[in-house]
Amino acid sequence: MRRRTFITASLAWPITVRAEASESRIGFLTPRSRPQPPARDAFTDAFLRGMSVLGYDEGRNLAIDWRYADGDYQRLGPFAAGLVAANPQVIVAYGTAAARALKAATSTIPIVVVAANDLLGSGIVQSLARPGGNITGLSLIDVDVSGKQLDLLRIVLPRLSRVAVLINPGNGANLLVQRQLERSASRLGIEVVPADAETSEEIDHAFESAAQRGAGGVIVAADDFLAGQGVQIARAGLRQRLATISVYQDHVAAGCLMSYGQNVADFHRQAARYVDRILKGATPGDLPVEQPTKFEFTINIKTATVLGLDLPRALLASADNLVE
Repeated sequence: MRRRTFITASLAWPITVRAEASESRIGFLTPRSRPQPPARDAFTDAFLRGMSVLGYDEGRNLAIDWRYADGDYQRLGPFAAGLVAANPQVIVAYGTAAARALKAATSTIPIVVVAANDLLGSGIVQSLARPGGNITGLSLIDVDVSGKQLDLLRIVLPRLSRVAVLINPGNGANLLVQRQLERSASRLGIEVVPADAETSEEIDHAFESAAQRGAGGVIVAADDFLAGQGVQIARAGLRQRLATISVYQDHVAAGCLMSYGQNVADFHRQAARYVDRILKGATPGDLPVEQPTKFEFTINIKTATVLGLDLPRALLASADNLVE
């Protein structure tokens, strides 16, 4: 029997308070938006849980210099320079853009990269087995999942004839996702409607445009900025009554219909192991880069009900996680 997890969505997570003095000092650079209390960022929260299991608690024996770029990739360079100037023991970077900014800023401070695309191909590390230099971490498998996401939407919406793809036009990889999706969709007689968003305000406009153009569902492209906009995306999808599928599981907890992809929040939890080993004396260049291979499928049952969707039993049985 497939093991499934039932998740209860909640945005009212407790706030972590940072202490002024701690034994270990690390930096954290992310393109995501800073969460507004009482909400917390699911990715950084997973990292904190991973650190806590290993005996590090922010405010007790751990100080973290958080740098959120709020979706503006141009801020990553200055933030990276600021973190390097503060000289922490380790810096954690979420995503390829943050990793590049830190690589340009320092060749000595250890860097742990979380969920970057193709660390080797982008030249951030010398090899996966022995990264060399001062950078290591976890790398996403470079697999386009938009075709699979389209298939899942077609199961939910058998008469789907038009689908929107939400992309960040500032992310070149998103444009590739759009083109790949267009090829997959054309073979099925489905039209792809582009929907661009570089700010949270533009997300609402993108969903309004998608609905006006007759889209039945929305595929959210993997992007470091869009990853942190789960609540905004979910609300926009429900407002326009569009079935939305993402790669991020926490988007489903926020109210999106489905997600299919690698568990990026868990990547953050696992990154704590790298930080712990480096704090205890390990050299980043000697720690192999990991590429977790599991893909997870999550469904929000409540959202399906709100949208008036009757989900097939086979689809529910295939889900790794059900949000109720």
